[in-house]
Amino acid sequence: MPAPGENLKINGERLWDSLMEMAQIGPGVAGGNNRQTLTDADAEGRALFQSWCEAAGCSMGLDTMGNMFAMREGTDPDALPVYMGSHLDTQPTGGKYDGVLGVLGALEVIRTLNDLDVKTKHPIVVTNWTNEEGTRYAPAMLSSGVFAGVHTEEWAKDRVDAEGKKFGDELKRIGWEGDEPVGARKMHAMFELHIEQGPILEAEGKDVGIVTHGQGLSWTQVTITGKDSHTGSTPMPMRKNAGLGMAKVLQLVDEIAWSHAPHAVGAAGHIDVYPNSRNVIPGKVVFTVDFRSPELSVIEDMEARLKVGAQKICDDMGLSVEFEKVGGFDPVQFDETLVGRLRDASERLGYSHRDIISGAGHDACWINQVAPTAMVMCPCVDGLSHNEAEEISKEWATAGADVLLHAVLETAEIVE
Repeated sequence: MPAPGENLKINGERLWDSLMEMAQIGPGVAGGNNRQTLTDADAEGRALFQSWCEAAGCSMGLDTMGNMFAMREGTDPDALPVYMGSHLDTQPTGGKYDGVLGVLGALEVIRTLNDLDVKTKHPIVVTNWTNEEGTRYAPAMLSSGVFAGVHTEEWAKDRVDAEGKKFGDELKRIGWEGDEPVGARKMHAMFELHIEQGPILEAEGKDVGIVTHGQGLSWTQVTITGKDSHTGSTPMPMRKNAGLGMAKVLQLVDEIAWSHAPHAVGAAGHIDVYPNSRNVIPGKVVFTVDFRSPELSVIEDMEARLKVGAQKICDDMGLSVEFEKVGGFDPVQFDETLVGRLRDASERLGYSHRDIISGAGHDACWINQVAPTAMVMCPCVDGLSHNEAEEISKEWATAGADVLLHAVLETAEIVE
């Protein structure tokens, strides 16, 4: 089948206007968004997305995890659909583009095909995956994980937030629990457009990134228990300072990650200190160590060294320590054929590009287990993401969506 012509491009102005309109829902306090999963703001964003999809002539499917599937018909009723999409939920202090670009860029592909009256053999589906961020309900990519059979639906719906509210109850409350069995859909392929969330593309002046691999991820929750006591009247030799134990473990985490440079990374982003009072030595700390690498053997080494090293640190300090694996996935290699189509599309359209490894987790990482999958990325300013100051340019968004359009069309097969 011939590739789409290089003059076939999306409407960048319309895509940008859609991004800005969606950003009005669940505004943050500093110019970004707080549209966390299964909140009223999430429900409002979903409703706007559905109205746009229906206006574009798509039929909307909704499964029992709240995943949304807007389908544009193909000419062959027996052909499996080509999927595109990402997520509409955000971090509590999230940006306007993380995830959202992938959903609305995919919608813009559909709108462009409608404008030009382009027909495809395969149906094309735009997807909004529920709770990709994992900030309210851990782990991240929860619903795509259920779709791919990584998690059970019962387990996922029993996840609770900080207020003890269950995922399943909140999904029903906002009115977005569907009837379609999760994971029942079969896919011909899936593409995900996303912002890089890192500094490489901008620093090298590249228009797009072709994602060849996704880093594996390991989340280990560490609980260190000592004894809370008065900071002024407890002699130094008699302290059981859980906070100090954590500090030493975090130093170890940094050393472990550096030992696998340049691709491995490690840190703790979630930290709770008890009782968290100015004049009380911490008696307990709970923190989550986040290790990532594109090599499974490296992740396994980092996990093992964390447990051995943290245990010794705590033993030497008279502290107790517990470890719980609370999330993770193996490194991902995306489909070589689809990756090649993204590269070819970039060349055909005249966009500068480079191969890149995704440092973040994405729904495509789970869907890759059940269907051929690939990702394309656009730069973001200073590599900043999960921050209200997250920013991209209209030109970057357009380039990413153009490449998505061409790769999807080549996969869905244009009908002449």
